[in-house]
Amino acid sequence: MINMRSSLILALFLSLLTTVTFSQKKESKWQNLRDTKINISKSGPYIGIQKGQLMNLEIGYEYQWKKVKLVKPRTNSLHLGISYNYFNNVLGYEFGYYNKTGRANFTYGINAVYLTDFVHNRIGFTPVIGYKLFGFHLQAGYNLLTPLTNFKNVNGPFLSLRFFILRKRDLDIKN
Repeated sequence: MINMRSSLILALFLSLLTTVTFSQKKESKWQNLRDTKINISKSGPYIGIQKGQLMNLEIGYEYQWKKVKLVKPRTNSLHLGISYNYFNNVLGYEFGYYNKTGRANFTYGINAVYLTDFVHNRIGFTPVIGYKLFGFHLQAGYNLLTPLTNFKNVNGPFLSLRFFILRKRDLDIKN
């Protein structure tokens, strides 16, 4: 029993000695990994539906870039899209940006919009807040447009659900 206890203490001492010996080494693989910078960029089309007072179909193209970090990764995105309401014959163009900080946080963005019914047109901007999960992006926003009494067939507050189709991914690793 005593012999087993002393051999256990000796094994513990030797394992601690090797750990202390290797911890004094200047360069380690973990230190190099910590200094590595990883950037990911993705791009591709999206399709979606926007529902407010009216229902619009959306298509467009999105470019995302992300700085991968252990704590608070940051994702940015630019998109350019077209929306169309068939029943009211309203066509819309939008250019937008959103930002997401963290892994499971909300996205915050703004869109510049141009809407036309082929007779009148309105321009404005749209602040949006959303949530992304598995390629789906649910956004809530409000169109702040120039006033025009003849052209009211547009959404004020709305919900938009988009699906991003990944076509290209680039991975950039810098030590």
